[in-house]
Amino acid sequence: MRIEPLGDKLIVSRLTPEETTSGGIVLPNAAQEKPNEGRVLSVGPGRLNDDGTRTPLQVTDGDRILFSSYGGTEVVFDDQEYLILNESDVLAVIE
Repeated sequence: MRIEPLGDKLIVSRLTPEETTSGGIVLPNAAQEKPNEGRVLSVGPGRLNDDGTRTPLQVTDGDRILFSSYGGTEVVFDDQEYLILNESDVLAVIE
């Protein structure tokens, strides 16, 4: 089984959060913020326009992205945690 996003949705895997501060203090899991950075695993076919054509997404599989803090839906699939985002929740692509 696999997850296939629809429309302008994309599947993202969050990157692991920093475990230490810049001063060298080790943070417990409860104090770590969820990162707003991730890797795109899969993208949908694009937004369906009123005339029946599709607008392709600007992000592609494998892109490293920044996304809004409260965007998307967290899902667990095969014991892995993923985030399903709209393309509009993506703030930037990191190159």
